[in-house]
Amino acid sequence: MEKKITCSGNPILYLFLHLLINLKIFTAKMATAQIIPVRVGVVLDMDDYGKMAFSCISMALSDFYATHDHYRTRLALTNRDSKYDVVGAAAAGLDLLKNVQVQAIIGPMFSVQANFLISLGHKAQVPIITFSATSPSLSSLRSPYFVRATLNDSSQVGPIAAIVQAFGWREVVPIYEDNEFGEGIIPFLTDALENVNVRLPYRSVVPPLATDDQIVAELYKLMTMQTRVFVVHMLTNLGARLFAKAKQLGMMSKDYAWIVTDSVTNELNSMDPTVVESMLGVIGVKPYVTKTKELDDFTVRYKRRVRQTNLNVYGLWAYDTAIALAMSAEKAGLDNLTYRQTNTSTNSTDLEAFGVSLSGPKLIQALSSIEFTGLAGEFRLVDGQLQAPPYEIVNVVGPGARVIGYWTKENGIVKELNFTSVSDDNLGSIIWPGDKSSPPKGWVVPTNGKKLRVGVPAKVGFTEFVRVTWNSDNTTKVEGYCIDVFDAVMAALPYGVPYEYVPFATPDRKMAGNYNDLAYQVYLGKYDAVAADVTILGNRSKYVDFTLPYTESGISMVVLIEEDKSENAWVFLKPLTWQLWLTSFCSFLFIGFLIWILEHRINEDFRGPFWYQFGTIFWFAFSTMVFAHKERVISNLARFVLIIWFLVVLILTQSYTASLTSMLTVQKLQPTVTDVNVLIQNKEYVGYSKTSFVFGVLKKMNFDESRLRPFTSLEQMDELLSRGSGNGGVAAAFHEIPYIKLLLGKYCSKYVMVGPTYKTDGFGFVFPIGSPLVPDVSRAILNVTEGQKMVEIERKWFGDKTKCLDSNALLLPKNLGLASFWGLFMIVGIVGIAALIIYAAKFLSENSTVLNHSDPESTTWSKITRLIKKFDNKDLKSHTFKKHKPSEKDDYYDVDDDPSNFSPTTYGHSSPVFSSSPEQNTEIDPNENERTTAMQANEIK
Repeated sequence: MEKKITCSGNPILYLFLHLLINLKIFTAKMATAQIIPVRVGVVLDMDDYGKMAFSCISMALSDFYATHDHYRTRLALTNRDSKYDVVGAAAAGLDLLKNVQVQAIIGPMFSVQANFLISLGHKAQVPIITFSATSPSLSSLRSPYFVRATLNDSSQVGPIAAIVQAFGWREVVPIYEDNEFGEGIIPFLTDALENVNVRLPYRSVVPPLATDDQIVAELYKLMTMQTRVFVVHMLTNLGARLFAKAKQLGMMSKDYAWIVTDSVTNELNSMDPTVVESMLGVIGVKPYVTKTKELDDFTVRYKRRVRQTNLNVYGLWAYDTAIALAMSAEKAGLDNLTYRQTNTSTNSTDLEAFGVSLSGPKLIQALSSIEFTGLAGEFRLVDGQLQAPPYEIVNVVGPGARVIGYWTKENGIVKELNFTSVSDDNLGSIIWPGDKSSPPKGWVVPTNGKKLRVGVPAKVGFTEFVRVTWNSDNTTKVEGYCIDVFDAVMAALPYGVPYEYVPFATPDRKMAGNYNDLAYQVYLGKYDAVAADVTILGNRSKYVDFTLPYTESGISMVVLIEEDKSENAWVFLKPLTWQLWLTSFCSFLFIGFLIWILEHRINEDFRGPFWYQFGTIFWFAFSTMVFAHKERVISNLARFVLIIWFLVVLILTQSYTASLTSMLTVQKLQPTVTDVNVLIQNKEYVGYSKTSFVFGVLKKMNFDESRLRPFTSLEQMDELLSRGSGNGGVAAAFHEIPYIKLLLGKYCSKYVMVGPTYKTDGFGFVFPIGSPLVPDVSRAILNVTEGQKMVEIERKWFGDKTKCLDSNALLLPKNLGLASFWGLFMIVGIVGIAALIIYAAKFLSENSTVLNHSDPESTTWSKITRLIKKFDNKDLKSHTFKKHKPSEKDDYYDVDDDPSNFSPTTYGHSSPVFSSSPEQNTEIDPNENERTTAMQANEIK
């Protein structure tokens, strides 16, 4: 058996164990003595939400110190109940500062409770750290001792604006609590929506303690408006009641779109399932929390510890806040945790009786530099604010919410999100209110029974566009081109819009102003739209919105047509400009001379006495104009040149014939004026519409204001033009193209539209700025103007203009200029010069002995003279002269064929073009005797 060892049997071992135990106890006591407790206050409403947050804070400290047992500091929590009240939160904070002298305060829970507590912390230099007060207005206090360990509400306006923009909604109504929490986000939301051209026509404010009747009354007010897109920013309790009542009133139907902020979205899991069911189709945004193993483990442990309260992101932020504060306390090296008492009088209140923390500055500095990865994500403070992560976009379906996309500051809305790349897809499929898959258009016609008030001018003239007629019972009948177009456009909308026409008139039934005044009535809210011949102008678009134009744009000039009775004996010269005449004449001479050069030595038709050959050059050249030349062309080079020349002549003659025919037959009528500058130079009177903006345009064109005469109707316009400038009328009238069309439709054989068209944007319908009707009406205008309906409306009011003369046909035909034919002349020139160069090269090559003659008495001029003489003689080597033997009858032959001399006593004299007497051609080339003798022998044979 083994021997049993006991302490009594071994006193040395017993002594050693006793010493070891005492040493461990002493070490533990020493460690306990070195721990520095840091008092931290916690101000919360101790309901289920507050208990959840306090549990997360307690678990955070327990977890942190379990893994950081070597830290000298330990946070000691002191909890105070703020009792759901601003005063309760202030009293709790004051008690912690005065009686407990805490080094930091975590809380309060809500933004409305935070203002006064932040001021207390600033005075006591104690950090106030909130994990749930999100109002942007708290940042305006600019206290260095305020730390927001949660997200600022302003960080979610970006994803909200992106959602509104993605679906093309133009108006949004915010619904928010009437307190600091609700109002804080509105300035930021307004700016974000305005950046994407979205208006807030109304702001719905609901008291935090509103009764059900108050909520219903506000919802009824929203139902009477046309906007159907709402952004709800409320705490969970009030938001749940709002959606329950909206469901009862039928406001969760297909026409509505609801967007909720993270104050509701973050707590969907803790809301009553019946309320969540009533929120079917709602879109929500909330911060994106990365799924990690640490978060899963904490969630499991939390549910084991707290079984009745659901965990949300605010609990995670509370957990991270406690961790950050614990790390800061250790990092700051706190050693003096007392308050410095201030000098206060005996009559001071509790608000003045507390001191100033000596460790506060070091603690807030350490806290500002803390960075770590917490349960809610990256914890990093910038200017005392937690930096925002990406946002999730969720769709409430069934008992919960489904993620349909994400939003990041860098990429906007995306469908998938990871840490390396962002996809470019849009949002996923969405279930909208009413269980619909298609998004609502965001607005409807108001249900309060009101119709669109459409203003129309009570015009005096040009009533074909708009005509207002008063009946005996004081009702009105509105008709005209613009009215028919507006009716057709509204009928083409995919939904019905009730409207009524309201005349823009004074009590005596006259027009109440000009068109600028009419458009301004829409800005003032008197009219919801204007249907008239209102031109789209830049200055008007500053206060109203225009649809796309439904008429042609531009300002033009209309003048009288007069018959051309002038007779001109020289009209046959007008088809061509003088430059083209001169170029053609020179070209004919060039071609005649070139053909003579190419044919002179080998063609009898181009030889003879000097004046005969001179006349041949002119005759041949100009006879080609009508292809009447009788001379036969032998040289291939000449034939090639003539082929090109005949093509040019054909084109010229045909063009000349066509232009002359047009001048003699078509030119029967012509406008009295075709150039605006002529009117200005001659100081002619010019007409303009009195109610139009054309007057300003004419002044910019430098027309003398005293030379401008107004008209107000079509008949007056016709009368002024008929009189003429010298008889109290006008030489021309300027107006917009639709009005000119109307004039031509009635007097198409009397007037014509001429001159340039000055750009304008045409007629458009007027709506208030940001009206959701504008894009739909503009699309309907495109559908109407592209169809047969528009043609029928124009024919109805403007008549059939197919029988009217085209203004282009009345203008004088333009002369044909050199610019139209320079390419042809260039080709002829190139071909002719090339042929001349080839011929000269060949001629010089054949007569190289003349150029290379080494006689010392021979000069350059003598060589040139001999070359000219050789050119003037016949080329007996040509096939045209090889049919018979040369004799005296053959006057002209090549000098190379004569073995003796060149006198007319042998084989004849040279052509008189270059020599006038036989003596001038008797010189013999002694070096050519041998070659000449051989050639003679061949001829005899």
